[in-house]
Amino acid sequence: MQKRNKIIYWITTIFLAVGMTAGGVQQTFQIGGYNEIVTGLGYPLYLLTILGIWKILGVIVLLVPRLPLLKEWAYAGFFFAMSGAFISHLAVGQSFAEAVPSLILLVVTVLSWYFRPNDRKVSIKQL
Repeated sequence: MQKRNKIIYWITTIFLAVGMTAGGVQQTFQIGGYNEIVTGLGYPLYLLTILGIWKILGVIVLLVPRLPLLKEWAYAGFFFAMSGAFISHLAVGQSFAEAVPSLILLVVTVLSWYFRPNDRKVSIKQL
């Protein structure tokens, strides 16, 4: 059971890291079609740079050892960013298919968080 959880954790975490890094770089430099997506949702373009930088920093925090409290913040940030993106697509009347990439990253975020090993969790002693 423990080995299975570790495998699930690393598969979902690597998928999450790749997805967030790719999106973060594209958003930071405003390439890859993100300008059209964000303006279509009604958000200002400067939001892309902010989200992109935070995504890249969040990936770094998730992958380095220790820093469990920052890992919690990174997971929370990914959760809010992806749930916000999913809801934004639906709120402006776009098709469900347009919202699927953010939904996939949202699910992967939750799975990675849920299956993370104990040494990557915040304990009461650390607070």
